[in-house]
Amino acid sequence: MNFDDAGDESLFLWGARQTGKSTLLKKLYPDSLYFDLLLSDVFERLQRNPSIIREIDQGENYSKPVIIDEIQRIPNLLNEVHWMIENRGIRFILSGSSPRKIIRSGANLLGGRALRYELYPFVSQEIPGFDLTRSLNHGMLPRHYLSSRPQKLLSAYIGNYLQNEIAAEAKIRNIKSFSRFLEMAAFSNGEIVNYTNIATDCGISSPTVKEYFQILEDTLIGRFVPSFQKKPKRRVIRAPKFYYFDIGIANYLLKRKFIEFGSESFGKAFEHFIFNELFAHSRYSGINYPVSYWRTASGLEIDFVLGDSEVAIEVKSTDQATSRHLKGLNSFAEEYNVKKMILISNDMFQRKIGNCTIYPWKIFLDKLWAGEIIS
Repeated sequence: MNFDDAGDESLFLWGARQTGKSTLLKKLYPDSLYFDLLLSDVFERLQRNPSIIREIDQGENYSKPVIIDEIQRIPNLLNEVHWMIENRGIRFILSGSSPRKIIRSGANLLGGRALRYELYPFVSQEIPGFDLTRSLNHGMLPRHYLSSRPQKLLSAYIGNYLQNEIAAEAKIRNIKSFSRFLEMAAFSNGEIVNYTNIATDCGISSPTVKEYFQILEDTLIGRFVPSFQKKPKRRVIRAPKFYYFDIGIANYLLKRKFIEFGSESFGKAFEHFIFNELFAHSRYSGINYPVSYWRTASGLEIDFVLGDSEVAIEVKSTDQATSRHLKGLNSFAEEYNVKKMILISNDMFQRKIGNCTIYPWKIFLDKLWAGEIIS
């Protein structure tokens, strides 16, 4: 990721913990003035007196942006930032793991004076010698993917961050029910969300389940995939699907063992991996195309619809796709004007069956990131 298109504008950089925000900013702007609000002395001083930031002296680096990391920890600091942008022309980069606290507190979001960017876990094109099996087992958070023993890292991430820090930020009183919810949400990973069933399993109300899902979305830990509903001829399912932002998180909560090719868990993790690549590409490319899914009441479905039905995608873990895997794609094409119908698989070669292209996953991703799938 770079910020070339931001020009001289200030910006927010959001991303869940350990996606690499701090590492990226220090690499891109090694000479910038940097305030890390995770440091207790920096945090306490600026929390006690936010106006002190007006006294900063950038020395010879006045042309460099001022970076404030974990900005959500002191929302009031944004008033000072706003003033400095307006009156001194200083450019800021404000990074954080969650915009929820700022948005919910009604804090100053700089009135549109800062562009918004988001950093996600690794994508395949960022990793030389990318290993699919490793990604499906470790997840794509940088430390976890690179670790030889990611289980302890995942355990710490879920315990310290999801169950404690996120719960504290959202002011959740019943930590036990929230922890149980995180596990039940993992069973809904890649599935249509049924709030009532999850509420029953957790012993809480459906409105509370909806609130918990909203917390995951607000804190960038999970995201909903809406149903594609444009003028359907057939009756379609309208409820959204849900995915955690990282495969490793879902694996740990589901207590999955090692994921091997051919297993049921491989198929689910493989679909999750493709979704994360599509979602990241949509944002990183600047196209910002919507990603949705399609399922009819009679059971016809496809995994992903890109844009306004421009591209229809089915994901299968098989190593030999056949015409029987294309039923959903062909049914979708009967209703909508689809430019490309794609089946992503573990096939060895790219093939064509009717109007559908069978892509080995690596070829598909190469074409996706090269801008050849959707533009």
